[in-house]
Amino acid sequence: MTQRVELATVMDRLGIDELITEYAVAVDDGDWEAYRGLFTADGRADYRSAGGIEGDARQVAAWLAQNMRLFPMRQHLIVNRRVRFGVREQDIGDTAQVQADYVNPMRFAGSDGGPDGSSNGGPDSGSGEPDFVCGGRYAFAFARTYDGWRLREVVVQEKWRRMQPAREGNATP
Repeated sequence: MTQRVELATVMDRLGIDELITEYAVAVDDGDWEAYRGLFTADGRADYRSAGGIEGDARQVAAWLAQNMRLFPMRQHLIVNRRVRFGVREQDIGDTAQVQADYVNPMRFAGSDGGPDGSSNGGPDSGSGEPDFVCGGRYAFAFARTYDGWRLREVVVQEKWRRMQPAREGNATP
């Protein structure tokens, strides 16, 4: 490989990494407009293995907006990213596939006393602890567009989940 090709590959990897981070932040912050903007026009997502739906980015964003209200605190940690570039229309590097593992701690609404899940206790009360944690693997498919890299597909493969027992004096989900 020439230095120019190597530099382009590094820049593509950084762009894809940034898009994965933007994906996690959009879901965690409930920014569904930003979520939709990460996808190509025909982009799709499949959350069925985690009890969700499969559909185009608009359908899935609407479903997430409604269902993520159950979890006002969520924090995706997406790690072990394996990037593989593909070929589209005879141009090397126009597509990419990424497999990445995730851990997602969340807290149910009202589990810390307030209707929005906000803490009523002090910093040592344990009130900030998640009461639902899940993990698995993402399969991301990317396409290079005029506006840069965009998601063509997101498939979630949930492998495990754990719910903490209800703490005394707190609401149960």
